[in-house]
Amino acid sequence: MDLEVSTELIIPGRELGWRFSRSSGPGGQHANTSDSRAELYWNVAGSTVLSDDQRMLLLTRLGPRLVAGTVTVSASTQRSQQRNRETALRKLADLVTAGLSSDARQRRASTPTRGSARRHLAAKQKRSATKRNRRRPSNE
Repeated sequence: MDLEVSTELIIPGRELGWRFSRSSGPGGQHANTSDSRAELYWNVAGSTVLSDDQRMLLLTRLGPRLVAGTVTVSASTQRSQQRNRETALRKLADLVTAGLSSDARQRRASTPTRGSARRHLAAKQKRSATKRNRRRPSNE
C-alpha cells in the first residue's frame, strides 16, 4: 500500500514497515488478545523516492524524531487495527508534508515593547489594588 504524501511525492509500500502490538486504549471482549496498536516506520535516510535536497531537509527538520535515520509514528486510539493503520499513515503523511514545507521557519523570540511592558505593569497594579480593597480592615 503506497502512501501519497503530495502530488509530487508518493512513498512506495515496500519502503514502509509495520509493527503491531496490544493497545492500551479502548477495547472490548478481545482487548487483551487483539494487536490493535499500529506502528509505522520509514527509513528517511535510505529512501529511494527522495531527492538529496528533500532527504537533507527531512533529516534536519525531523532530527529529534529520527532513530538511525528512521521515523516512527504510532496509532492506538481506535479499536480496529485497520483504522489505526489509516491513522498512522495519515500521521506520517502530515509529518513529511510539514517537514518538506517551505514555511516551516522557526519563530524568532522578540522582547516586549516598552508600551506593552508598561500596560502589563499597570494591569498588575490595578489587580493588586482590587484585591487589597477586598481585605478586611486591620485594627491598627
